[in-house]
Amino acid sequence: MREVLTALAGHARSEPHRPAILDGCGCMTYGELSDAVRRTAAWAQSVPDMVGLLAPKDRWAIIWHLGLAWAGKTIVPLPEFFSPAQLTHLVRDAAIEAVVSAPEMLDVAHSICSSVLIPELGPIAAAEPAAGARLIIYTSGTTGRPKGVVLGERQLGASVRAMVEAVGATAEDRMLSVLPFALLLEQVASMAVPLSVGAAIALCPVPQSFPVVAEAFAPSATVLVPEMLAAWVEWLERQGKRAPASLRFVAVGGAPVPPKLAERAWALGLPVHEGYGLSECCSVVAVNRPGDRAAGTVGRPLSGVTVTIDHGEIVVSGPTVMAGYLGGPPSGGIRHTGDAGHFDADGRLVVEGRIDDVIVTTTGRNIHPEWIEPMILSDPRISRCAVIDGGSHPRAVLVPAKGRFAGVSQSDIDALVDQLCAEAPDYARPRANLLMPETLLQQEGLITSNGRLRRPAIAAYLKEHR
Repeated sequence: MREVLTALAGHARSEPHRPAILDGCGCMTYGELSDAVRRTAAWAQSVPDMVGLLAPKDRWAIIWHLGLAWAGKTIVPLPEFFSPAQLTHLVRDAAIEAVVSAPEMLDVAHSICSSVLIPELGPIAAAEPAAGARLIIYTSGTTGRPKGVVLGERQLGASVRAMVEAVGATAEDRMLSVLPFALLLEQVASMAVPLSVGAAIALCPVPQSFPVVAEAFAPSATVLVPEMLAAWVEWLERQGKRAPASLRFVAVGGAPVPPKLAERAWALGLPVHEGYGLSECCSVVAVNRPGDRAAGTVGRPLSGVTVTIDHGEIVVSGPTVMAGYLGGPPSGGIRHTGDAGHFDADGRLVVEGRIDDVIVTTTGRNIHPEWIEPMILSDPRISRCAVIDGGSHPRAVLVPAKGRFAGVSQSDIDALVDQLCAEAPDYARPRANLLMPETLLQQEGLITSNGRLRRPAIAAYLKEHR
C-alpha cells in the first residue's frame, strides 16, 4: 500500500479540494482524507504491529485501513460475514494483539479479542509512510479453518499498477464501492486503484440498495459478484430502466458469470467484463479489458503476470503471487491454482472449474460443475446452484430465490433445469434435481460464510439422508 499512500499524499498536495470519498455524509476531499489518514497513523504508532480491523463499510474503514498502513502495521481484515468461531480462529492463528473497531461493533470485537481499540485522530504523522506494512487476508475456503494469505508491498504494488493499466483507470473515474472492504478484491479494485490515480470512491454501505445508489452517484466503474449483477439486471428490467450512461466498466468476478446474464446486462447498458483471480495471487489474475472483451473468457492475464496451463491446471507466477500462507513456507512466486482452464486462439483465459470437483459419470463422461451451473443460474428465480454427482447424469441442487418455486413438482423442476441446460449435451444435463432452502444449507454447514455452496458436503449429506 506504500505506493498508494504516496500517491494519496501527492494528490492532496496538488489538488486538495478534489473529491476522494462520496457517501451519505457528503464529500471528503483528498486534502481532508490525507489529513485524517496521517492523524490516524500518528495514533497508530502506539498500537501493536499485528492488528485486526473490524469496521463497517464507511469512510472511516478506509481512513483506518490507510492510517494503519501508513504506520507500517500488519493489517488483518476481519470479515463481518465470518462466523464468531472463524473470527476467533483468525485472531488466534494470526496472533493478533489488538482489534481496531468501531463503537457499533464492540460487542463482536470484545468477544474475539481481549484488547479492542477505537482509533483516534492524533497530530499529523510523518510526511512519508513507513515501510513494512503487510496485509493478511483470510480465505473462507470450503472448510471452517480459513488460512492467512500474506501480501506485502511487492504483491500489492504490482497488482494495483497492473489493474490501473488493465482497466484504464484515470482521475476522472468515479468508483462505486459495493462489496465489503474485508474482501481483497474490493480493497485493490475499489480502494487502492482509484486512490492511486486520484479518482473518487462512492460508497454504498447497504449492498441491497446499490442500483439506487448507482443512479444517484453516476459512477463510471464498479466491481460486483454474479449474484449482485443478476439483482441489478432484474431491478432494471422490473423498473423498465437502463443502467447509468456514465458506466464504462463493470468488473464481475468471484464466480462464473452466466453467459445469458451477461447478455441481458449488456442489453441494459451494463458493460460487464468478466475476470478471474484468487487471494493467493492478490485477487486478480486476468480480466477482460474495456474494448477488448470476449464472452465466455476471463480475458488476458494482467501485465507482469504469467499464466501457464500444466496438465490442464492454471498456474500463475509473477510478482502478485503471495509471499506464502501465514506460518507456512514461501510461495516462490508460483501458485498452482487447482483450477482447470485453457487459452482460446487469441490468448484469453477460459476457466473450466475446479480440478477436484470434476464429476465422472457412470458412463465415463467428465463434467465440470462450473460448466453447467452458470446455465442454471441464468434464471433469476434461482439464487445458488451446486451440480454434483448423480450416477449416469449429474444432479443439480437449487437454492430458490426468496418466495420462488413454492408448490412446484419434481417434474416441473427437472423440466426447468433441462430447458436451462439445453445448450449442453444430454449426458451433462442434470437429472433428479432438488430444491434446498438456504436456511437448511446454513443449518447443516453446507454453505460457506460468504455464500458458496460446498459441493462435496452437499453430496455427502444427500447420500446420508436419501
